[in-house]
Amino acid sequence: MIHKYKLGGYNICLDVHSGAVHVLDDAAYDILDYCDENMEEQIPENILWELGSRYDREEIQETYEALYELKKEGLLFSPDDYEQFADLMTKAPVKSMCINISHDCNLRCEYCFAAKGDFGQGRCLMPLETAKKAIDFIIANSGTRRNLEVDFFGGEPLMNFEVVKKTVEYARSIEKEHNKHFRFTITTNGLLLDDEKIEYINREMNNAVLSLDGRKEVNDRLRVTPNGKGCYDIIVPKYQKLVAGRGDKDYYIRGTFTKYNLDFTEDVLHFKELGFDQLSIEPVVSDPNLDYSIKYEDLPVVFKEYERLADTIIRSRKKGEYYNFFHFMIDLNQGPCAIKRLRGCGCGNEYVAITPQGDIYPCHQFVGHDEYKMGNLHDGTFNTDMKLTFAKANVYSKENCKSCWAKFYCSGGCNANNYQYEGDIRKSHKTSCELEKKRLECAIMIKAALAESGDEAPCDGEDCISACH
Repeated sequence: MIHKYKLGGYNICLDVHSGAVHVLDDAAYDILDYCDENMEEQIPENILWELGSRYDREEIQETYEALYELKKEGLLFSPDDYEQFADLMTKAPVKSMCINISHDCNLRCEYCFAAKGDFGQGRCLMPLETAKKAIDFIIANSGTRRNLEVDFFGGEPLMNFEVVKKTVEYARSIEKEHNKHFRFTITTNGLLLDDEKIEYINREMNNAVLSLDGRKEVNDRLRVTPNGKGCYDIIVPKYQKLVAGRGDKDYYIRGTFTKYNLDFTEDVLHFKELGFDQLSIEPVVSDPNLDYSIKYEDLPVVFKEYERLADTIIRSRKKGEYYNFFHFMIDLNQGPCAIKRLRGCGCGNEYVAITPQGDIYPCHQFVGHDEYKMGNLHDGTFNTDMKLTFAKANVYSKENCKSCWAKFYCSGGCNANNYQYEGDIRKSHKTSCELEKKRLECAIMIKAALAESGDEAPCDGEDCISACH
């Protein structure tokens, strides 16, 4: 299977199952319209006949031979060797966890999937006893896995900051005993940040996710306090101080774009102007009847904006300005392992979420959907049958994914979005799929452009981007 497209002045072909990317001249691009996995060494006469009015016969012959060599090398129309791994890791350990340390929030963001902080379950904070049991749970269910990931989430985690600190302290006190090592992340809206919290986060959190939607007028339209006031002026200086002391630890600014700011490139550039270089801005996924929702008919405008952002990043990089846009991150050399390619985030299998009441869900976006409650920490229940169901939810069990060229990069999409908007974790959410495919096309094009200019090597060792002329 291949996917070929034109973008940014490049003719690009992705060989899906090998992961090879080819930048083609016009002749090679057009010849591929007449080729498939049954491509043979001898050029078919119909190719010479059909393309003879556009290209010299010798050029067609030489280009076809070059394409056939790529096929022989397993870099074009390569066979699908991944399906054999589809049922591996169905007994995977739990290696990461989202602790909903707070089902309360000091903002009332209009688009919040968590019902403005309480997930529809009532406002409350997680007791330390439950948080400790969450740590015990992941240790007990992680098998021989040593490195474990824990994300403090909400609501707003800083509303329960003392329990955050004591949970980290507890995990650190027992990790050596169990031969484990914890990496912690915190996601915050920034309102409660102060010098003490900033110092603690920069010392103890391996990653910090900082919510900000962009320009002041964009952020303050939907990210408001309970009294309806915006939060931009409060949080931006705090984020700048936190990032300035971050050192080599990870962070990223996490924004959301809606129907109201389809020019979101301006928000990414605004993040950069504020001094941030690790950036993400996600499309709002919500009820399409809501005014701010990205609808399927909005996609052409969104696609053009992703192209504008990609071009902006290329021009910046060539000038020596670096900033990393999360959705354009792509590794064309090694990339994720086969299991990651097939199942993505591990929702419900390698990853779970814990509520303040100790309930276990496949991920934070399933919280409140009782049909997907997997158990409870306090009564010791854990539905391993449901875990197996999620373990088998891969690109080969999702009908629309099996034949999709982007399947190994989106890994079947978000199970929660599939369920909430299509009614089935195995039925892909169409709008999300189209957005993902466009981002991937842009990401590959960026790699091609930077490799051509010498600003960024396409990969280490054997080239993963080939040029066929």
